[in-house]
Amino acid sequence: MAQLIAYLDPGAGSIVLQMILAGILGLSYTLKTYWRRIVAFVRRDQPKDKGPDAPAPLEENP
Repeated sequence: MAQLIAYLDPGAGSIVLQMILAGILGLSYTLKTYWRRIVAFVRRDQPKDKGPDAPAPLEENP
C-alpha cells in the first residue's frame, strides 16, 4: 500500500476559517434580504383570521 504524505500549513486553516465565516455572513445576509418573502410563503397556507373589525360582505336585497 502506498504511503500518503499530507501537509497542511497554517495558511490552510486560515483559508478554511475565512470560508466558514463568509458562508455564515452570506447566509445571514440572504435571510435578511428575503425574510419577508420566506415568511409570506410559509404563512400562505394558513387561513386568514377575520376579526370583529373586518367589514361584513355587502348583501343585495331584491
